[in-house]
Amino acid sequence: MDSASDPVQRPQPHQPETACSPVSTYEVVCWDDPVNYNDLLTHVFMQVFNWSQSVAERHLSELLAKGKSVLVTAPPETAEFYVHQLRYYQLHATMEPAA
Repeated sequence: MDSASDPVQRPQPHQPETACSPVSTYEVVCWDDPVNYNDLLTHVFMQVFNWSQSVAERHLSELLAKGKSVLVTAPPETAEFYVHQLRYYQLHATMEPAA
């Protein structure tokens, strides 16, 4: 047989799907609740995220006006860590896939 008419196909190296797909990110959302005081929320934001008081107060204002505030967008493991930290302080926090 002619080698040009019957080429040998070499196997392609296997690449995991995660190497080809972009890393998914999640939003850490803090929800308003009637239990926690504003000073506590500001303090927790400053402690967990190492934010200045002005940044923490900006998120507090958004939380009070809209009922929720997207605090950070991060990879899944980091977002889950932040949610656990916020829940440790009894805050209502969730993580949602980023748009």
